[in-house]
Amino acid sequence: MIDKLKIILENYSSLSEKMADPNIVSNVAEYAKLAKEHRQMSNTVILAQEYIAIYNQIEEDEEILTGEDAELKELVKEELGGLKKKLNDLEEKIKVLLLPIDPNDDKNIILEIRSGTGGNEAAIFAEDLFRMYTRYIEVNKWKNEILSINDNEGGGLKEVILSVQGDGVFGMLKYESGVHRVQRIPETESSGRIHTSAATVAILPEAEEVDITINEGDIKVDTYRASGAGGQHVNKTESAIRITHLKTNIVVTCQDESSQHKNKDKAMKVLRARLLEAKIEKTNKERSNTRKKMVSTGDRSAKIRTYNYPQGRVTDHRISLTLYKLEEIINGDLSYLIEPLQLEDQKLKLENVSN
Repeated sequence: MIDKLKIILENYSSLSEKMADPNIVSNVAEYAKLAKEHRQMSNTVILAQEYIAIYNQIEEDEEILTGEDAELKELVKEELGGLKKKLNDLEEKIKVLLLPIDPNDDKNIILEIRSGTGGNEAAIFAEDLFRMYTRYIEVNKWKNEILSINDNEGGGLKEVILSVQGDGVFGMLKYESGVHRVQRIPETESSGRIHTSAATVAILPEAEEVDITINEGDIKVDTYRASGAGGQHVNKTESAIRITHLKTNIVVTCQDESSQHKNKDKAMKVLRARLLEAKIEKTNKERSNTRKKMVSTGDRSAKIRTYNYPQGRVTDHRISLTLYKLEEIINGDLSYLIEPLQLEDQKLKLENVSN
């Protein structure tokens, strides 16, 4: 551990020197890249410096124990126990920071919510989830933009797709992909019977053009007249866009903008995200033995969470966590769920590293 930490400190120092180089400072893209790396290393460096200082102190104390000064040896014995405990605690924290970083954690995301089984009640629940996530986004001071929204005639949402931009968005929300289930008494239920319905959430890392290259020959673009709310243009111009990726049969539609060009840009953003997701999923299947043990499976078909209104509880089935904080969570305080999921993911990764 000590040799590894010394290398980290050397790399950090080298990075600091590079950032002071006038040639790097004048290159905005390169400087931003180094600054990001420097920032990511800073927490590890602080703990590494503390670890090395305590490690050196322990070595000095143990050397004193081999000497002749009885009074000094007694003092050192008292100090050593506390120092060794501190060292072990620091080592555990450092091990977490040294875990392989998911390269997508810093990416912006495409957030998709779709109503599932349960008719109108499922659509109302999809709208509840949409509100829950937008409130969480506001709390974190992230930016979001609705790319596509499809209302349900009986209330709620059939589907909503939005992009979310901010520091570490995917790393925070990647655990949300999957089937969310709600158990409650609908307002229209006169007998007071509890209904179960569901909605699907997908969290996709937003792909840059460098991540996913789409050739014009690989897509088919159709235009059509938009339907529903949107102004007078909806019945006059073919502004809505449908893009079909011919190799994968992935279809993306967008009709919310009055401009065909803007709709195409939004649809391409979603298409790139879905293609990146497919690429990641393929990689994960190749590492299936490890992936099965991970919390953040991203499997859209897996039932990950139940929101039970009569009992005011939320249960995350992946980590068997039940919280009687439904109101707080549905109002956007997802930290109650995300932090335990992150800790469990770290724990499992540490087990995989040590095995």
